[in-house]
Amino acid sequence: MNAFALSVTGRDGAARCGRLETAHGPVLTPAFMPVGTAGTVKGVLPEAVAASGADIVLGNTYHLMLRPGAEMVEKLGGLRRFMGWPGPLLTDSGGFQVMSLADLRKLDEDGVDFQSHIDGSRHRLTPESAIAIQNKLGSTITMVLDECTPFPASEGDVEDSMQRSMRWAERCREAFVERAGHALFGIVQGGVYPQLRQHSAGALIDIGFDGYAIGGLAVGEGPELLREVSRSTAALLPQDKPRYLMGVGRPEDIVAAVAAGVDMFDCVLPTRSGRNGQAFTRGGKVNIRNARHAGDPRPLEAGCACPACAGYSRGYLHHLVRCGEILGAVLMTTHNLYHYQALMADLRDAIAAGALSDFIQAFETSLVTGDIEAL
Repeated sequence: MNAFALSVTGRDGAARCGRLETAHGPVLTPAFMPVGTAGTVKGVLPEAVAASGADIVLGNTYHLMLRPGAEMVEKLGGLRRFMGWPGPLLTDSGGFQVMSLADLRKLDEDGVDFQSHIDGSRHRLTPESAIAIQNKLGSTITMVLDECTPFPASEGDVEDSMQRSMRWAERCREAFVERAGHALFGIVQGGVYPQLRQHSAGALIDIGFDGYAIGGLAVGEGPELLREVSRSTAALLPQDKPRYLMGVGRPEDIVAAVAAGVDMFDCVLPTRSGRNGQAFTRGGKVNIRNARHAGDPRPLEAGCACPACAGYSRGYLHHLVRCGEILGAVLMTTHNLYHYQALMADLRDAIAAGALSDFIQAFETSLVTGDIEAL
């Protein structure tokens, strides 16, 4: 079984491309992880997710611990077998979902009590139990339990929250069961305050993790602050470990973060947008519900190899989505998954060729001038 390790094969400025070796197969980086919240990337077979170019998917501890329960998943062979995904799997700790419950949770130094959004039952999550649950799920990459501080928040409140997350990170490290090819990632917190981010990164590096995530962003701070904080935080993290920007999924934000040295991403945006009739293309977003697409014989995106573009017209996709047919959501979601993976492959190629700045210029120009909706 392989050791968990990142091999950097190319650099262009702060950006890097490489290969992450794991117990369940390699991951080419920069990588985008489709989100399989409840053990499925919604509406898409695992074979289709793999065919899109994805090497790794994300599962959600909060949802799976509530239903069907970590013990049931473990009994049925672990999450990878349970959902039919043979490759690497990252699970988040459930902290973000629990912290977002607001009135349904109570936080203390040891952990957090919360009420299920499904049936109102009471549960408790601690750093130790979060690690134990992810172990039962059979995660390739386990995430520490952290407190995702809301935005906006005062510097004092953010510091208190960050310090608690660092204490929890140390407990997670102690609870983690080392296995060849598996990993535990720490999560940098600190809101939009540079000195708190620096302190958090230093504390995590002192504890020692297999990878480092940038958390607490994409919570309302806006794109400029998101890019500034992710760029400055990435620069604080070790060169020989993977860097993961959590929950960030707009293509333009991914491109900016890759240029800053980030290796891994996840977001529900491509799948959620697909279910709502919105497609991502190199020329911008296409809302297939719009009447202008009703008689359009063209594919969503010329040159795209996905099943939606290879076999169906915009006119047909418009019809499916307007009628509420399940196939419409499946095809639109599949296209978005292919689009995101093609973007990551292009970024890897550009970095390897030392041509990232040219790629970014062309990418930004296409978003401004490639108004597909107006064609």
